[in-house]
Amino acid sequence: MPRSKTAATPSMPDMQKRPDTRKIPIAKVGVKDITYPIVVMDKNRSLQHTVARVNMYVDLPHHFKGTHMSRFVEILNRHREQIALDKLETILEEMKAKLGSGSAHLEIQFPYFIDKQAPVSKAKSLMEYTCEFSASMTDTLDFVLGIKVPLTSLCPCSKELSRFGAHNQRSIMTVRVRYREFIWIEDLVELIEQCGSSPLYSLLKREDEKFVTEQAYENPRFVEDMVREAYSRLAAIDNITWFSVETENFESIHNHSAYAAVELDRRA
Repeated sequence: MPRSKTAATPSMPDMQKRPDTRKIPIAKVGVKDITYPIVVMDKNRSLQHTVARVNMYVDLPHHFKGTHMSRFVEILNRHREQIALDKLETILEEMKAKLGSGSAHLEIQFPYFIDKQAPVSKAKSLMEYTCEFSASMTDTLDFVLGIKVPLTSLCPCSKELSRFGAHNQRSIMTVRVRYREFIWIEDLVELIEQCGSSPLYSLLKREDEKFVTEQAYENPRFVEDMVREAYSRLAAIDNITWFSVETENFESIHNHSAYAAVELDRRA
């Protein structure tokens, strides 16, 4: 019997490389919300493994119809178990090369856990902080470290007006920094926690609860006080070239939040 001939596989059309005539470049195009394991440097344990939500983008020149979305995930998979701060530049360079772009961007948000002692009983527990790495690459790397820190704030006005107690609330202070030399997440968290009326803890015994309640009462702060305190502390660190601070107080006696923000740029 004659051998059967295998039909040649037809070449697949590359729709993304087809021309676009509208002459509109796109600043960022890519994929969002990829859940992925990463490794973060831990001041006390060397490394901490966590799970992040990853966004990946590149710019798209005006003459291309689209980008190759699958290549983002392929690049991420090639660096699996190596997604760490010191690898971001390599990943961004590969994104630019593989996708033929002039710029690449990575946004990585992840929970980070710090061992924390209660102030009086010294009971230990893990406290979670939401952190983010935001990295962009054109000719050089631009990196921003971000941290969201929960705090207690006690209202100075309420304390002054009331015969008994004062209203307080949970606050979130979001700090983002650019720096020259490496900064530990733990050190930045410690600085931020000094800017509210009292830090938060995941585990408190009765003696600890008494302590933090009284600490907040003796240290009342408006949302304005909190961002100004953070500004003063961050501005005193020469290693930090730029920072932004946002604080939101989730008011306990109002149906709205109080908000304040400050920024300092020393890069010029």
